[in-house]
Amino acid sequence: MERESQFVGESGAFLDAVEKASRAAPLNRPVLVVGERGTGKELIAERLHRLSLRWDGPFITLNCAAMPETLIEAELFGHEAGAFTGATKARVGRFEEADGGTLFLDELGTLSVGAQERLLRAVEYGEITRIGSSRPQRVDVRIVAATNADLPKMAEENRFRADLLDRLSFEVVTLPPLRVREGDIPVLADYFGRRMAAELEWPSWPGFGRLASEALNRHDWPGNVRELRNVIERAVYQWNDHSRPVDHVVFDPFESPWKPRERQGRPETENPEPRPEETPQDGTDNIAADAKLDCVDDMKAAVEAYEKRILEAALARSRYNQRQTAKTLNLTYDQLRHSLKRHDLLGS
Repeated sequence: MERESQFVGESGAFLDAVEKASRAAPLNRPVLVVGERGTGKELIAERLHRLSLRWDGPFITLNCAAMPETLIEAELFGHEAGAFTGATKARVGRFEEADGGTLFLDELGTLSVGAQERLLRAVEYGEITRIGSSRPQRVDVRIVAATNADLPKMAEENRFRADLLDRLSFEVVTLPPLRVREGDIPVLADYFGRRMAAELEWPSWPGFGRLASEALNRHDWPGNVRELRNVIERAVYQWNDHSRPVDHVVFDPFESPWKPRERQGRPETENPEPRPEETPQDGTDNIAADAKLDCVDDMKAAVEAYEKRILEAALARSRYNQRQTAKTLNLTYDQLRHSLKRHDLLGS
């Protein structure tokens, strides 16, 4: 699905950040965009470009963290033929490509010291020099940079040039994390859910059920909007009955009762210590200790009560998805349904 450069949200913190970027857009000055991963830093950079007088010029992006330190300067400033091993012909850098437009530098905090020094000259004087050349050339480029690092702290620790930070921070737009954007989670979830339902050609969008909505609001969202989009699209795609509201979400796609266990790095010995009895992984390990059974002298009643507690714990751990619960307990779906009916748990 093609990504659209639009903002969705209604919280005050989010709208304030967007408004701040909009005010800075017409000015031909550097802007630093700060925020956690997945908060939309590149969308803000695109907005700064589209609302500027450079809107019809190039918008060039470089992820500084994706480039090896030995190549980042050549990528930024270009190189002449023979400048280094493998440089068989001259190549323009991102600065020359962005001439007359905007250069977006993502993950700015990962730039090497050498690249920071050359970047400072480009920002200060509007001049760059290709690697292997002694002739500087003028470029007209607006810099927008983004980071999730604490650049002022890095400058204090001499890991980032303080003078470069001063030049790039004419305006700083700090994006709020999703967990503090009050009211935006259901708005974003509905937006991404509708788009995914349309892609899957559902006849209508049923929305989200109570359990899914509560789970979405409880989650801490360390990956912010990017994580939310993945969770919502996965939930819609995995929901088989589009006539009912989507009521199951999976936050960790790697979670599985058959997830491989990490092997311990302990070297083998001739007489290894006996392995302790493994703890059950289905969330029922404390049930026996917690169960207050008044009928311990009645074996059948005790077993029935214990089985019910196991079913309740497994259901909760699987977020009341019965098929997942059956897999967790190594039962068939019909076996689980029979047990739930016997213990009057079918409403769970």
